[in-house]
Amino acid sequence: MDCMTPEQRHKAMVSNRSKNTSIEVKLRKALWNVGVRYRKNYKLLNYNVDIAITKYKIAIFCDGDFWHGKDFDESKFHTNKKFWSEKIKRNMERDLEATMALRDEGWQVLRFWEKDIKKSIGDCVKEVVAVLDRCGRK
Repeated sequence: MDCMTPEQRHKAMVSNRSKNTSIEVKLRKALWNVGVRYRKNYKLLNYNVDIAITKYKIAIFCDGDFWHGKDFDESKFHTNKKFWSEKIKRNMERDLEATMALRDEGWQVLRFWEKDIKKSIGDCVKEVVAVLDRCGRK
């Protein structure tokens, strides 16, 4: 049973943002502090890339654990299971489609989970810097 009224649930769902989320901002600030310059919310092939380093064709996505299906298990949904299961599965499919399409166009795609950004931002930054160095960054 849902513990919120329909109005409360609507307000909670509307407040979920797709751009400039806290994890995106955190990763962008960390990258900026080590000298990495980028484009934010960059449109590529009908996909919105959270962080794009266009000079080296690197696309970075900051994926929320719930919305993008980290440790996806249908049994964790208590209400409206069919809707949420289909929604999360479709998000996962779209993520895979975006990754494959961008790679086919020569982009390197990095995806970071919300949990990883929050707990070990340094490791995320190191991974981006390592890819930049392999691309020949000066």
